[in-house]
Amino acid sequence: MQLNDMAFDVYVANKKKGFWDDGPFNIGEKIALIHSELSEALDADRAGNYCTVQDVDKLSIDSFKVFVKDTFQDELADTFIRLLDLCGKMGIDIEGHILAKLNYNKTREYKHGKKY
Repeated sequence: MQLNDMAFDVYVANKKKGFWDDGPFNIGEKIALIHSELSEALDADRAGNYCTVQDVDKLSIDSFKVFVKDTFQDELADTFIRLLDLCGKMGIDIEGHILAKLNYNKTREYKHGKKY
C-alpha cells in the first residue's frame, strides 16, 4: 500500500471512530497530538521498552497487548498514524512531498550546514 492510500484509509477509519466529529479542526491540536506520540516513544526508549516479537502484524489482539502495546515501536506507529490521518483529512500528497524533499535534500551541504 502506498502512503497516500494509507493516509486516506487511516483518515476514513478514524472518521468512523468519531475522531473528526467535532466540526472544524484545530491544526495546532493535531500537531500537539502527533508530538505527544513522539514523547511517548521517547518515554518507552528511556524505559527500555522495545518490542522483540517478529511478525507483529500476525499477533492476536491479546498477544499485541502483552508484547507490543506501549513499546517504542508501537508509539512510532501511533505517530505515523496521526501524521497520515492529518494528511488524509487535508488531502496532502504526502508521497509527492516526501519524494520532493528527499530530492531537494540531495543538493544540500553536509548536515545542511548545521551542527546537528
